[in-house]
Amino acid sequence: MSQTTILSLFQYKGFKPKWHALGRMGRPPLRNQNFQGLSFWKPFGTGSGNGFSIWPDFSTFGLLTVFDSEDNAKKFLKNKSLKEYEAPSIKHSHVLMHSIKAHGQWSKQEPFVSSVGHDPSKPLAVITRATIKPKLAHKFWWHVPSVSKSMDGHKGLIFSKGIGEWPIFMQATFSFWETGEDMMAYAYKNQKHAEMVKKTRELGWYSEELFSRFHPFEVRGHLIDFKLK
Repeated sequence: MSQTTILSLFQYKGFKPKWHALGRMGRPPLRNQNFQGLSFWKPFGTGSGNGFSIWPDFSTFGLLTVFDSEDNAKKFLKNKSLKEYEAPSIKHSHVLMHSIKAHGQWSKQEPFVSSVGHDPSKPLAVITRATIKPKLAHKFWWHVPSVSKSMDGHKGLIFSKGIGEWPIFMQATFSFWETGEDMMAYAYKNQKHAEMVKKTRELGWYSEELFSRFHPFEVRGHLIDFKLK
């Protein structure tokens, strides 16, 4: 029994599919249903670009689900509720992951339970999530563009996307790296990222934050074009 997290992304084209996808944010098909082993879930909108962005991307929406086992996670991927997301999309991907380590809270919960050890030679996924203090939001967003831009073309970065439950104030990022070593090189050697971490500590602009690392073990779909060995 290994806790399994699924990060799902769906891309749509045309006004009607995008409008319906936006509606699912407020009325998720998962609401008021019971799924075996499901312990935590969140629907998302996304930001433009590859990281935090104040500008929304109305073509792409996401869903995070956490299950108590791989079996229950894979059963969910066959459920008709998920087909409501997939059927109208032009592309979608599901990234299945085991948690390595997480600290902090998300909606006053600690959703991720470590189930595997860290191997720096394996692919790594990172989810960072924060609730931004309203009085400090303008300072936060002033510094974000340079940090997001610093990820462009970084060695080992397969995919990254800003995701969020609520515009401006409840934001997260998902990034997928070829190896843990590549992610660590960006996190600790990239000047813009280091400056952002320093300012976070100095200004304390989050009322809640969470940082989590995962080993992806399966990628389905074609929105994220990467096949695990």
